[in-house]
Amino acid sequence: MPLTEYSEAEAPAGALIRFIFRGNDILVRQDGELPWECRLADAALFSRLRSSCQADACREGGTAGSTDNSHPCSFMDTEYGYAALMLDEGTSADAGARAPGGESLPPDGYAFIPLRDFFWQTKTAEEQERGLSSRLGSLAARAHGFLGLLSIYRFCPRCGSRLAFDLKETAMRCSNPACGRLDFPHIEPAVIILVTRGTGQDEELLLVKNRNFRRDFYGCVSGFVEMGESIEACAVREVREETGIEIQNLRYVGSQAWPFPDQLMLAFTADYKSGEIVRQESELLDAGWFRRDRLPSIPYPGSVAYNLITGLF
Repeated sequence: MPLTEYSEAEAPAGALIRFIFRGNDILVRQDGELPWECRLADAALFSRLRSSCQADACREGGTAGSTDNSHPCSFMDTEYGYAALMLDEGTSADAGARAPGGESLPPDGYAFIPLRDFFWQTKTAEEQERGLSSRLGSLAARAHGFLGLLSIYRFCPRCGSRLAFDLKETAMRCSNPACGRLDFPHIEPAVIILVTRGTGQDEELLLVKNRNFRRDFYGCVSGFVEMGESIEACAVREVREETGIEIQNLRYVGSQAWPFPDQLMLAFTADYKSGEIVRQESELLDAGWFRRDRLPSIPYPGSVAYNLITGLF
């Protein structure tokens, strides 16, 4: 089923989930007693904020929101039962700020929370224990990823014409009839590896502090799969490049969509084989072996690294 321009009149008869994002944050009601689906925006709030949206693409007349390219910062996915809206970060960065239409941001009774926290908090106890994604978290990842697609892929890479939603596929089609190029969503596979050595109380984890981490914590070695490379070969290469360590007994343990902006994280564990740590200085600030009872700060729940380090995968 294709994505379509958001229209309340054309929304499915059943309940429609409405996601509102600001960058990598999601808007939720501040009422912990309500089920998570009831803590998202209602139809009236979604429509008000959508009408006042002034993202660059909207000001320029749109690029990919529908067949007439009218509103690229929002869309509706009727097959999966949700709609999504991306607010312009520049107009709503501070609490108490207002959208162009006068709407308070965040609206009374609502708050913006990190999307990765939403992934964790929407899980059932069983999903948390088993490192599984929640249905609502998966839908939010899908919605956020597609919004990123709309903001980036605005013109046909072949002829330069504007892109629009295809009427049959979940894809973008060139609006030039003479071209008609069809582009499906781009997903970037990336591996993340927890390397261990020793056993029992003497077991140690290889953790790294990446220069790109926004917070002061240690995580697992990770990196993107290169052209022509298997995911297993990528895992071995990334550990070797970043730390100088050789690994063995590589084991796939799980995956998670990571729409920041478009990754699919493939998680592995591996055993230490040989070598001493030689840090890749262009990538890492630090790397070391840590016992489980003496761990440094690690990524928050909701991330693949958290699942690996805490043994949920």
